[in-house]
Amino acid sequence: MTTVTLPPGPSSPRFVQGAFALTTPFRGMRRMRARYGDAFTVNVPIFGRAVVISRSDEIKQLFTAGPDLVENLQPNLGRVLGSGSLFALTGEEHRKQRKLLVPPFHGRRLKAYEEIIEEETVRELASWPEDRPFATLPSMMRITLNAILRAVFGADGAELAELRELLPPWVSSGSRLAVMPIPQIDLGRWSPWGRFWMARRRYDAIVDRLIDKAAGEDLDERDDVLALLLQSRYDDGSPMSRDQIADQLLTLLTAGHETTATTLAWAVERLRRHPEVLSELVAEADAGGDALRQATIVEVQRTRPVIDLVGRHVKTDGFRLGRWTLPKGYTVLVGITLIHDDESLFPNARAFDPHRFLDAKPDLYEWIPFGGGARRCLGAAFATMEMNVVLRTLLRDLTLTPTTEPGERWHSRGIANAPAKGGRAVVRRRNSPPVPPATATVAGARS
Repeated sequence: MTTVTLPPGPSSPRFVQGAFALTTPFRGMRRMRARYGDAFTVNVPIFGRAVVISRSDEIKQLFTAGPDLVENLQPNLGRVLGSGSLFALTGEEHRKQRKLLVPPFHGRRLKAYEEIIEEETVRELASWPEDRPFATLPSMMRITLNAILRAVFGADGAELAELRELLPPWVSSGSRLAVMPIPQIDLGRWSPWGRFWMARRRYDAIVDRLIDKAAGEDLDERDDVLALLLQSRYDDGSPMSRDQIADQLLTLLTAGHETTATTLAWAVERLRRHPEVLSELVAEADAGGDALRQATIVEVQRTRPVIDLVGRHVKTDGFRLGRWTLPKGYTVLVGITLIHDDESLFPNARAFDPHRFLDAKPDLYEWIPFGGGARRCLGAAFATMEMNVVLRTLLRDLTLTPTTEPGERWHSRGIANAPAKGGRAVVRRRNSPPVPPATATVAGARS
């Protein structure tokens, strides 16, 4: 028999630990690390018995372990995105699907999407009010939704108008339901799950119509993801089924929408509280550069990660993970905020300082907003490019007014963690007449 070796942790009942995790998600994790060390064992609803780790060598070992040892975290978004979603697939099926989905989001394809993103950003920024505070998160949601819809489905049309209406509330409810028990009976419109499934059936019908339309077109002339998936083939020459295409497109739409928009809202929130960085970014954008802007995107994701936990499910008894030996059925959770706060990796870690990434790319086992290993976010390159284009356009067209207000608190939207006030901004068009600066807007950089 293999001897199980687990890190220490609280002994309180599962419901008590669950309540603690829900009411103090970030402070609670930090308190646990302060008390038990960089790894600890918890027992919480949904995940059950789990080990939380935050050391880069153990994270690397977890992310590089084979699917015979660990698999995707359970439960996951596959519960709401469909059985054909990358989140739901494991082993060889996951590898095969991921191989088909990589080409649309890399290389020259990314360049083709830049113009779409800039167009959507310019359109949305034109609606922003001047000289009064407003939440930017809804705007960022519209930009990223419209951009990913156009990248996935191509040109505008009646179906895309339907999806624009359907998807935002569907994503919002899905991110909350993803960690809730699935009922055995469909109560239709009388329950959250019933309404969720009704919207999913409506989505499937829209995608069916889009596939029918695409079948009558020259797909070689199209750059959108739907056209590429319709042309893609597995190693044995077989095409993806309609259900598989619908599930994967929904995965791309949801994963490439809310998290990117939320990070952009956090970027606005951070930059308004760090006027020196903001001033440097404006000067760099005017000069046509982007090094500091890219570093800023990395630092926003380090200090305000939208997803706080990623993990794996242990499939075999006696799984050795660094100092620990874990039994089958355990969950391993990677504390993203914990490792991003590690002073040994990021000196003065609580400070917002993009300059730390100007001359050094982040280590992908220490900076993990996109997860890691074979399940690292497929759209990481697309999301990074999109954030870069949106921020470039914002800095070029608008003046973002700094503030001395305290930083916005974290607010859970189910899966994603957003600024509680929506990343509030005060802006002016850069071609507008200048106004006298407020007396207390240029404060020192604050975390």
